Amino acid sequence: MRKPIIAGNWKMYKTASEASAFIEEVKTALPDTGKVDAVICAPAVFLQNLSASVEQTGLKIGAQTMHEEKEGAFTGETSPVQLKDLGVEYVIIGHSERRQYFNETDESANRKVQSAFEHGLAPILCVGESLEQRESGETGQVVEAQIEKGMANLSADQAASLVIAYEPIWAIGTGKTATAEDANEVCGIIRNKVASLFSGETAQAVRIQYGGSVKPANIEELLGMEHIDGALVGGASLEAESFLKLLEAGANA
Repeated sequence: MRKPIIAGNWKMYKTASEASAFIEEVKTALPDTGKVDAVICAPAVFLQNLSASVEQTGLKIGAQTMHEEKEGAFTGETSPVQLKDLGVEYVIIGHSERRQYFNETDESANRKVQSAFEHGLAPILCVGESLEQRESGETGQVVEAQIEKGMANLSADQAASLVIAYEPIWAIGTGKTATAEDANEVCGIIRNKVASLFSGETAQAVRIQYGGSVKPANIEELLGMEHIDGALVGGASLEAESFLKLLEAGANA
């Protein structure tokens, strides 16, 4: 039985005081984190304070990206060693916005995934197709290629502990959501691809999230699908009340 994981991606939102207020509200009302992993992926400038504030609460803090090197002359970047030192546990890698605006590729995502594992961070690898690719019937081909390249050179144990987030690009922040059936179909394609690259046992261990306009109104249907093990959530993770509802759904899935 795979444990659901609900991860909020705050992107470039909130001030430090707003972030702290959110965490204070959420950590006192968390559902049973033995039944759901609760993660907030916050802007880098908040990570130190948030990591300290969630100690021994069950709420985990993640970063939204990282550099693959442990140190170096990379102005403006944050290394996995620095993140680990702050108490960060998760890191989003290869989000479509990073690919679109910051020229990240499947190959760079793979280097970051390997580096995250090397330095004790849990990577959340994002994959997903554009609207044009979906309408052209290329969804399966696109996500399979992203999985194959993104998981290259991983051990079976690393692959099994990886979190994969299927985020159709056309559904991110648009209000459009893939139907639960469509999302489950693609997550099944992803799981089958992992099985072909590693083993059926590894594929059954991998947790696959859906992301793209997830909200309290649709989370239960999504989590009821065979291959969907959680959600990577944008807008609905910015308000404590809605994030807690998502966690409750995860705990009851």
